[in-house]
Amino acid sequence: MTHSSLCAVLDHYHDSDWRADLIVVTGDLIHDDSRRAYDHFCELLGSIGTPVYCIPGNHDVRALMREALDAPPFHYCESVEAGDWLIVGIDSCVSGRAGGHLEADELARLDSEIAASSASNVMVCLHHPPVAMGSKWLDTVGLDNGDEFLERIKVSGKVRLAIFGHVHQPYDADHQGVRILGTPSTCRQFAQGSDTFAVDENPPAYRRISLQSDGNYQHELVWLTT
Repeated sequence: MTHSSLCAVLDHYHDSDWRADLIVVTGDLIHDDSRRAYDHFCELLGSIGTPVYCIPGNHDVRALMREALDAPPFHYCESVEAGDWLIVGIDSCVSGRAGGHLEADELARLDSEIAASSASNVMVCLHHPPVAMGSKWLDTVGLDNGDEFLERIKVSGKVRLAIFGHVHQPYDADHQGVRILGTPSTCRQFAQGSDTFAVDENPPAYRRISLQSDGNYQHELVWLTT
C-alpha cells in the first residue's frame, strides 16, 4: 500500500505543471527495515531527475539508509544553498524509540551550518514535530526538546521555516516569527486530535514550497483527491 500510494503521489507530480528544483523527504522512507525497500525508494525518486534530500525517521535504519543514499541525486542529512536560502536537514531520531530528541551535537551542527552560510534565510527540516499536536498519543512521540529547538532557531534570526513529518497530518502555525509546517503522509493519515492511535479517510498528500530570494515563501498542501 505504501509503495502504490507513493507511486500515485509521483504520478500526480508528473502530471502537474509544477516542477521542483529539489525534493525534501522528512523521514520514514521505509517501514520494513530492508535494503530492498530503500532500493525501491531510490528507483522511484531517482527517476524524477531532481536532487533528493532525505533525513531519517523513526522507521528508518540509519546504516541502510546511508548506504542506499550514498550517491547523487540522493543526499543524507545534508544542507544545500539555493538562492539566498540555506536548507538544513537534521536528525531528530533516537534508536529504538518512536519519539525524537535533538542531541547537543546535532543542535551544534545546526548552529554552525547557519553561522557558516552567507544565506539570509534558512529552512530547517526534521522528522519529529517540535510543537504539540493536540493529540494525547502523538504528543508522547514528538520531539522531547522541542522548546530548546525553537529557541535555538529563533536566536539565529535567519530561520524562516521549519518543516516536519512523522504525525501523518497537516500543521501550519507561526511560532515567534518562524513558520512551522507539518506535511501529511504519502500514504495513510492519522486522525487529528485523537487520544489513541486512529487513522482518518484523508488521501495521500505532499507539499509544494516556493522560496523567494527576499525571504518570502509560498506553500501549498496538495491532497490526492482524484
